[in-house]
Amino acid sequence: MLRIHPIRTGSVRVRRSQRERQPGGMLRILLDSEWTEWLPIYAWAIEHPEGVIVVDTGETARTSAPDYFPRWHPYFRRAVEMNVLPEEEIGPQLQKLGFTAQDIRAVVLTHLHTDHAGGLHHFPKNRILVSDLDYRMARGPLGKVQGYLPQHWPSWFAPEPIHFTSDPLGPFLETSVLTQAGDVVVVRTPGHTPHHISVIVREPERSYFLAGDTGYTQELLQRRIPDGVGASALTAVQTLERILEYADGHPTIYLPSHDPAAEQRLMQHQVVTRLA
Repeated sequence: MLRIHPIRTGSVRVRRSQRERQPGGMLRILLDSEWTEWLPIYAWAIEHPEGVIVVDTGETARTSAPDYFPRWHPYFRRAVEMNVLPEEEIGPQLQKLGFTAQDIRAVVLTHLHTDHAGGLHHFPKNRILVSDLDYRMARGPLGKVQGYLPQHWPSWFAPEPIHFTSDPLGPFLETSVLTQAGDVVVVRTPGHTPHHISVIVREPERSYFLAGDTGYTQELLQRRIPDGVGASALTAVQTLERILEYADGHPTIYLPSHDPAAEQRLMQHQVVTRLA
């Protein structure tokens, strides 16, 4: 039996111009006085006959410490707030679901921003897969400027790079298959970060698109509106169009990380459609 478990690892709020791109880019976000409502921080557990695959690790309660975010960074000082309790971290929640470390086949990170990698410390013995280029960017000289926090990664963190092949899945020209059954597939979805990836879980009747930060809500996907922090709006919009094109041919439940309606769509098997 295959099942997708949503795991809400606390809440985040950002400036409204980050959720929905506005003219002015990052400066607009820093000067924006309006906050979004508190949004979920979702990770996902794919319960699969071959073993559990965790997609993203969510956030850590350590974000409440006054020195967790670098004070010199204007984005962390002005434009984001986290609210995560220790029991909301992914480790305790996986235990409540009945999963042990031995049950987990792999952990896949859509990208390495803290609200997706903050729970890494719960997986010291597990296989962790990342985009090698995203990992290099995060560790590079400009990584901290670009919002990555590699100083908080566990000392043992040495992820495996995801190896892509030229085997297309709909509009996604490069893929990486994670299961022998061929039903869990990684695809490239650049935009929010240049090397962002997503995970597609395929069943005969529908697909589940574990979308990371490709968009903040399904409505924004349908309207092809990217977020405000990606370096290239054009690249982000192209990714949104590919997701919609995939959904045209495969009934798809779109599950981004910060959409308050994602869990309900999952429970009710609501697939995404194009706007009329």
